[in-house]
Amino acid sequence: MSESDKKPLSAREKIAKLRATFLEQLPGRIVQAQASLERLKADLGDETAAADLHRFLHSIKGTGRSFGFRELGEAAAIGEDLAGELIAVPRRPPPEGWQGRLEASLTALAAVTATSTTAGGTPDRKADDVIGMTTDQAAGADQTNTRLIYLCDDEPLILEQMATQLACFGYQTTSFTEPQELHDAVLARRPDAVVMDINFPQGHNAGTEVLKELKRETGRVVPAIFLSGRDDFAARLAAVQAGGEAYFRKPARALELVGALDALTSQQQPEPFRILIVDDEPEMASFHSIILREAGMVTQQVIDPAQVLNVLQEFRPDMVLMDMYMPQCSGRDLAKLIRQLPSYVGVPIIYLSSETDKEKQFSAMRVGAEAFLTKPVVPGELVAAVAIRAERMRTLRSLMARDSLTGLYNHTTTTQFLDNALAAARRSKGTVGFVMIDIDRFKSVNDTHGHAVGDQVILALSRLLQQRLRNSDIVGRYGGEEFAVILQGVTLEIAQRLVDALREDFSRVVFHSEQGDFSSTFSAGIAQFPDYPRLEMLREAADKALYEAKRAGRNRVVIDSASQAAKEPPQP
Repeated sequence: MSESDKKPLSAREKIAKLRATFLEQLPGRIVQAQASLERLKADLGDETAAADLHRFLHSIKGTGRSFGFRELGEAAAIGEDLAGELIAVPRRPPPEGWQGRLEASLTALAAVTATSTTAGGTPDRKADDVIGMTTDQAAGADQTNTRLIYLCDDEPLILEQMATQLACFGYQTTSFTEPQELHDAVLARRPDAVVMDINFPQGHNAGTEVLKELKRETGRVVPAIFLSGRDDFAARLAAVQAGGEAYFRKPARALELVGALDALTSQQQPEPFRILIVDDEPEMASFHSIILREAGMVTQQVIDPAQVLNVLQEFRPDMVLMDMYMPQCSGRDLAKLIRQLPSYVGVPIIYLSSETDKEKQFSAMRVGAEAFLTKPVVPGELVAAVAIRAERMRTLRSLMARDSLTGLYNHTTTTQFLDNALAAARRSKGTVGFVMIDIDRFKSVNDTHGHAVGDQVILALSRLLQQRLRNSDIVGRYGGEEFAVILQGVTLEIAQRLVDALREDFSRVVFHSEQGDFSSTFSAGIAQFPDYPRLEMLREAADKALYEAKRAGRNRVVIDSASQAAKEPPQP
């Protein structure tokens, strides 16, 4: 059987291999611990030997218990505290009978190891106690799929207006004028959501009743948004009881409707949490990595603390999970070192150690750690502790990286993404299209209709860009009414067609104000890497193309002249 034909190992199979490796290496590690003890007998002031012995016993206590070998953990625990006290010699006298007690601890370890190895490495508890999770991680499609929305209203003009506006934001719609038609269509093909009136000629609550009937027949709730000329308690209560997720009084503003639909039908999978695991015990690092990966997280393991700085820059974790006792430095020292890096002053840090001394735990946490989990940790508790703190970190990062009005990336973050995209394109010899977009005559919109309506125009364009572009494309608000889009791996022709289609759809969005209904347009300029190899050059070229679009009359898309020349075939 070839390597590619082998079935991937399950989480339990991976953990079983880690247990076997742990037991296989343990006799050699006990020999090294006995050598450290002999050095201590010869020189009680040998702090290195005391530290090595303490770290070994501490590690075996935590690893043994985590892998389900309770007796191993208990045998190591006998000597761990004793070895820790020897580190303080000669500042204080050694514990009475320390030599015999440490020898007894190592002898017990060797005996338990021999028994466990003879028994085939069977742990003291079931594997189900170690990991009881299933993988629930779906890979998000790179391209957002068109979402199907059923519209139901007995007024054809309202249906036509809604369908036109929703199509501008990338929604596929099917319209019905009678609730029974909607009922039959849902049974034939379930939509992503329904937008419908409450009142029909068939009855005041005919809209809500048809959804209740569908729930009884299918056992599932159809995601629904209700529109109505009524704004009374009874109508709103009927909508909620029918499963309505939003309620708008007619005439509903297109942008508000789109916002509700975006929240109701979002198909984008959240990015998995990125967890950095620092532990000088490879089996323990792999064990905790398996647990977190089974919960859908992405992990990176570091065995040598000296590599942490490099890995932080490359991996950019949402959280750090680290052991307390490691060679070269303690977890406390490493946490303090990480806290001194401006980019990681707020990254959550959780200690995962078999240390049970509360005073030492609190001391370690004073440098800014979020929590202290004691080995062996229950997998569910580990996942919950990590997820809660990683989510909080991601939220804080998002608030710092995004524009408060639109939720798009801000100027600084967009520039960082562009720099990253160019670096990746250089390595892969790929292309990066950079688009600068500016809303036409936006000052006039603010002066005529007010800044609140102007904000609605900005929001509409931001939603349009978010909904219609790929998940891999980066959309940012550069400032004011100006936007930037990073398109990776597309030709100039595709980029131009895409932005031009967005321009046409945006021009069809209708905005409402006290001064009357109106539409807006935008102009765009496009430049491409590698025609412009540096970030500043690429950005300046796109900006010049945008200026050319404005100068040529606005409401158009212009490709930078150098990029345009590069895509045209040479003249014979």
